[in-house]
Amino acid sequence: MFKQTVIVFISLVPNSLHSPFCFSFFLGTYNVNGQPPKESLSPWLSHTPNPPDMYCVGFQELDLSKEAFFFNDTPKEMEWTKAVTEALHPDAKYALVKLVRLVGIMLIFYVKKEHAEFISDVEAETVGTGIMGRMGNKGAVAIRFRFHNSDICVVNSHLACYVFVILWIGDLNYRISDLDADNVKELISKKEFETLHSYDQLKRQIDEEAVFVGFVEGEIDFQPTYKYDTGSDLWDTSEKCRVPAWCDRILWRGKNIKQQHYQSHMALKTSDHKPVSSLLVAGIKRINTEAYKKTFEEIVRNIDKMENECIPSVTLAKQEFHFKDVKYMQHQAATLSLFNDGQVPCQFEFIQKPNESTYCKPWLTANPPKGGSVEIELEVFVNRSTAPDLNSGKEQIEDILVLHLERGKDYFIPVTGNYLPSCYGTSIHSLCHMREPIQDMGGVLEMPLLSNTEKPLDIPKELWMMVDHLFRNAIKQEDIFQQPGLRSEFADIRDCLDTGMPDSLPGSNHSVAEALLLFLDALPEPVVPFSFYQQCLESCSNASQCEKTISMLPQCHQNVFNYLAAFLRELLKNSAVNRLDVNILATIFASLLLRSPTKQDLAEKRKTQEFFQHFLTQGST
Repeated sequence: MFKQTVIVFISLVPNSLHSPFCFSFFLGTYNVNGQPPKESLSPWLSHTPNPPDMYCVGFQELDLSKEAFFFNDTPKEMEWTKAVTEALHPDAKYALVKLVRLVGIMLIFYVKKEHAEFISDVEAETVGTGIMGRMGNKGAVAIRFRFHNSDICVVNSHLACYVFVILWIGDLNYRISDLDADNVKELISKKEFETLHSYDQLKRQIDEEAVFVGFVEGEIDFQPTYKYDTGSDLWDTSEKCRVPAWCDRILWRGKNIKQQHYQSHMALKTSDHKPVSSLLVAGIKRINTEAYKKTFEEIVRNIDKMENECIPSVTLAKQEFHFKDVKYMQHQAATLSLFNDGQVPCQFEFIQKPNESTYCKPWLTANPPKGGSVEIELEVFVNRSTAPDLNSGKEQIEDILVLHLERGKDYFIPVTGNYLPSCYGTSIHSLCHMREPIQDMGGVLEMPLLSNTEKPLDIPKELWMMVDHLFRNAIKQEDIFQQPGLRSEFADIRDCLDTGMPDSLPGSNHSVAEALLLFLDALPEPVVPFSFYQQCLESCSNASQCEKTISMLPQCHQNVFNYLAAFLRELLKNSAVNRLDVNILATIFASLLLRSPTKQDLAEKRKTQEFFQHFLTQGST
């Protein structure tokens, strides 16, 4: 079971150049339990007498299908967005400003059309948890924007229960504790919500300032919104008989904010949750244009005077940077400190070098890349897109950053490092020609050619080590390939594969399983080469044609494909224990073994899964 919360931040900066105006924000949250819209949302979204200035509507569990879970694709985004649009207050015209979704967590932001021109700096962000960062079945989505001169951020989160955390992007538990279901229902029947609320775990945590410090929640004078029998107002009558709880909540933090209502909407029966809404009225600062203009002109005159007297100048605490022993998917960072030795404020920006599209190589980032900070974090990170050229020696950890001072000079900062080659991001063909660990051989570029009498390995030894470990230790592991491992253990597994030490793989079964998935994901050419991709799609419904296509692959690729399929069939023999089935394995592995050279659509993804399922069923060769 999961919890959902809508969190609102409003930053109002007092200033004599501004005058306050009140605007209303409608906030709504609804866990729809994977259901499509079956009824009008007007009782929820249009019940206020006057139309709100803005709507921020959050959904959770929008789609519970495997396709949505693994690939973030769902037709229900359009269905629910249409339902919301049609249910907005009829006495105003609204513009859709932003929609952001992470699997089943969706946030939609509308504003009255007459206010649209005053919305700026709109940004959206998602934070998900799950294996490889793809399976974002839990997490949060956020929309940040500027309205007139106030910064506003809305966060819609879907968080797991039974684990307490401090940050809202983690797991959060807000059940009703210390009371059984009968006691809770008795208090509800008497409408003693204040008494019941005192047992609410979220309230207790906030009162103790353990979480959401500085946030406010309005008085709860409605009955718990979870869990109901779908399509009714009856409490859960299933075998689990869930204790009623206020799962769906709305919090806020900021000045000059008043809540006009906070309520649930019992009329909607689509889900096992009831939607909740809140109408907030906030004092937003609007600029006094005349005073702002006079102040701005005065500032410009003063700056012009200062610029005539001096030129911006900085001293760099360090002139060059070297990153030692850079490894695949392992962050390294160093700080570039700037000391302003001039008489005027400095603004810097890293600029592109001639004939280059970005200011730095893709494995390097500077944070911030521009601004007035005195400390800049330089970070090196090699991922699946940059590893192949570094492994092959086509690229080196070498770059020159150009730090440009506004109205000042440029500073040239060399960034170098030594990259430790990895099997991650190295081709199957190259790995099959390496009998020793890749770091013992100095990488792919220095790889000695096998003599005519030496036969290449049938499959990469690194792949064999991971599969063999899982076959011996994890054949009955519950939720294998569905539960993420630990990043620290992945680093140990990667080092073992790249150096040959120790002799056996470290880490938990889940960490080795994720390391295998990451290995397949990092292959420059997938197990089924790109040139065979279209042929696989065309033959997906014919088992014999699928097998014929695989028989045409280069020998080392064919060996890897058949080896992995055989291992997965062994896993399926223990499905009663490890809880795997053909659909789960096809969904996970088809996307790694049959990668598209371009962006896949949902139909293609389903065809790749259908293709791979032929090799997972009993009796496959």
